[in-house]
Order: sequence, then structure tokens, then C-alpha cells
Amino acid sequence: MPQPTGSISFILNDREVALSDIAPTTTLLDYLRLERRLTGTKEGCAEGDCGACTVLVGRLVSDRLVYESVNACIRFLGSLQATHVVTVEHLAGPDGTLHPVQQAMVDFHGSQCGFCTPGFVMSLYGLWLGNDSPSRADIEKALQGNLCRCTGYEPIVRAAEAAAEARPSDIFDPITRERETITIRLKALAPTETITLRQGEYCLIVPADGSGLAEALADHPGATVVAGSTDVGLWVTKQMRAINPVIFINGITELQQIEETADGLIIGAGVSYTMAYAALAKTFLGLGPLINRIGGEQVRNMGTIGGNIANGSPIGDSPPPLIVLGATVTLRSTAGRRTLPLESFFIAYGKQDRQPGEFVESIFVPRLPAGDLFAAYKISKRRDEDISALLGAFRLSVDGGIVRSARIAFGGMAATPKRASNVEAALIGKPWTEETVRAAQAAFESDYQPLTDWRATSDYRMLAAKNLLMRFFLESGGEPAQLVRFAAGGR
Repeated sequence: MPQPTGSISFILNDREVALSDIAPTTTLLDYLRLERRLTGTKEGCAEGDCGACTVLVGRLVSDRLVYESVNACIRFLGSLQATHVVTVEHLAGPDGTLHPVQQAMVDFHGSQCGFCTPGFVMSLYGLWLGNDSPSRADIEKALQGNLCRCTGYEPIVRAAEAAAEARPSDIFDPITRERETITIRLKALAPTETITLRQGEYCLIVPADGSGLAEALADHPGATVVAGSTDVGLWVTKQMRAINPVIFINGITELQQIEETADGLIIGAGVSYTMAYAALAKTFLGLGPLINRIGGEQVRNMGTIGGNIANGSPIGDSPPPLIVLGATVTLRSTAGRRTLPLESFFIAYGKQDRQPGEFVESIFVPRLPAGDLFAAYKISKRRDEDISALLGAFRLSVDGGIVRSARIAFGGMAATPKRASNVEAALIGKPWTEETVRAAQAAFESDYQPLTDWRATSDYRMLAAKNLLMRFFLESGGEPAQLVRFAAGGR
């Protein structure tokens, strides 16, 4: 049984913080506002939707210091070991001179009531740090997770464009000025052994590596494992659920690796959507546009592919396309590792094939065979930053105009992400024609009995699923080259 040891240590703006008496459910937002009186970070939705709580968190990735925008309202203090938290109060110069991003918001009237403004500033600051000449699409992507209810976005976009051109000496910017020093300080804070904190009945565990995680789960098989907290955060802020004990894994380097092989991609369970984007978008053309519609930038920076799988949600965005691509998942415990097809991992609603003490370690995604057709389509009420009503993924091999193989999977249509086996059977061996597709559409009712909820009715989901198969046919035309153009998907 691990004994209490160490503290959660990170840098907040320019000061090092060490906390040894925190509850595992204490959010960064509450700590900033209530304990440190850094009230520029606002609470709007408390669920990672509005962006008013946006801050930057810097971390070392392969010894390189990377800053990402995150939602402080659903980010837990226990996840901040060896990171640099930057709030809006840190941007202005020592003499009070506004940062170019802040000044541009003033000059272009990007603020009206002002409540959401600090969050917009921090998202734009993250963009300013990483992109010297952002396109309008880059700016809009950076602002997907920030909502404004009175000013409108055009002045804010113009401010972003102006800020990109306004780059005074490097000494002015606090992060640029201190980057080398912060890197050294964060390396010194990197844990070499498991950190365990206890406060009354609460237990917070931060393993240093995969072995430490396996040991922690062996000691606490019922613990809540938290990576990005984009879902678990809402369990706490909205449902007031108890999640004790908690194991935070977002600092485990070995879970944040992506390996490209001749056979496919091996993606560590701790890899965020942002980290995975380049490799997945390059290898599987239809996945890039889909990832760009998973939450806002802050959510993609925090959320992990492994967490989306381990959570087992029937409306998770990554399982359907990964299932049709033939992905496998590797589980690890102190007893060793085992690998199984991803589609077999999901057993029933809220139940996955994960034994006590096991955790998702990695996902392997095979490369598409030459000529296979592939696309994924997300249907949601809002185009950006919204949960799917349903999500369909399609993969076909067509030879000589005949469907030789088919893999179709949906989220939001059943209690788990699920293959459309009857639809597949209705396609295989048939000519890839509209007549075949229309005949196969009837088989959806044998595969799925979707529910009605506030996102969509059962009838809507069924009709949309049938129409997505037709869309796939119309956009593919039997030629994979045409999918490059149309695989963005969505509504």
C-alpha cells in the first residue's frame, strides 16, 4: 500500500507551488479564484464549453516546453504535477503595458460585457505563441472553445490577425522571456516515484510511470483513472459524483508516445487529440476533419484517445472510426498485457472488457489497404464543440465494381459503439450501386434500435444513419480519390 509522500508541485505564473493537502476533486478554477484570488479566470459553464475559464498549461513533451489552452473549470489540481500554469494576470509587462494580444482586443473592440474576454485572450495568446502567421481558419479553430454572447466574433478575429503582426522584442513576452528557465524548473519537478496524498477519506495518486500505475491499480482496483478529465470533470462539477480514490496519469510520458510503423500507428493511451492529430490526419484522411470537431481546442488539448475508449461511452467520437479501421487495444496490469480487438472491448452500456487492475495502455490502428474507401461522419446540433447525436464510420473494399468487404460502425445508435453487421452483409458481394445501397438501408433496423433523448429522436437517428450510408456512396463514387475531398463529414 503506497504511503503519503511528496506534494503536487507546479509553477503558477512566476511562482512555484507545492500542495500536499488537496482533495482529488479540487479544480484549478476554484484554486485560482478562491485560494489565489486570480479572478481574471471566470466560471461560466463549469463543463468545459464556454471557455471563460481558459488558461495555458505548459508541459515538457520530449524535453520541449509546449503550452496549450485548457479549461480550468474541469482541470483538477492533481493533474498539474511538473507543469506551468499561466493566467491572464501574467501577460502584461511589469509596468502594466498590455500584451499585444490584449492591446489588439482593445484596439479592435473585441470586448463588450468583458466576462468572456480573459478566456478569449488566453486562447488567442496560445495561438500567438505557436503560430506567427495564423490563417483565418487557424484563428477560428483556436476559438472553437470560446463563446461570446454580446460582441460577436468578427472584432475578435480581427484582433487576432492584428496581434499576429505585433511582435515586440522577445523580452516583452513572459513565456518567451522565461522559457529556458521554466524548462529547467519543470525538469526538476518531474516525479521519479509515485506521489500519494491523503486528506481524510480522500486519496490522490500520481504515478511516475506505467509500472507505478499498474501497482497503484493493483492496490486500488476501483480507483478512478483520470487522464484529460474532459468527462470526469463533469462527473464532479455537474453530477457531484464521488470519484475517490483518484489516479492521475496525464504526466506518464510512456503513455504519450505515437509510433509509426509499416503496419500502422501505435498510439499511447495518454495521447491527446491534439497530439494525435498530425499522425492520424496524414495516415487516415477522413480523421483530420473529424478530430477538429471533437470539442473545442481546450478539450482536444486535454482529452485523450485512450480515455475516450476506456470511458466506454456509446457516443464517444473515436471508437466507431477506429473499429472500422480494425484497431486493437492493449490492456496492462501487474499480471502483464493482453490485446484484443477494439470492437470486443465494449460489452454493454457502462461495461468494458477490463479486468480489475487493468488499464488501457495503447491502441494499434492498422493502415488502410490501398484502394479501400473510408469516411467518418459526425451529426450534432452544433457543428463545433458539441457531443454527437450519432457518428457513422464506413470502410469498404470495392474490386471490379463489387463490394468485397465492408466494415460499418456507429456511435449513438446502441448501448455501445457497434458494428452494423446486417448492413455489411447486405453489401458484401453486391455491386457498389445506388440500388444495392437502398436495399442495404433496410438492414439498419435489424442492427440498431436507437433511443430517443434530448439530442435526437429514435426515428431521426435511424433515418440519419441510413442517409449517411447513401452519402458515403454518393461521395465515394467507388473511387477512393474522391473521399479525400469529401471526408470532412458532419452537419
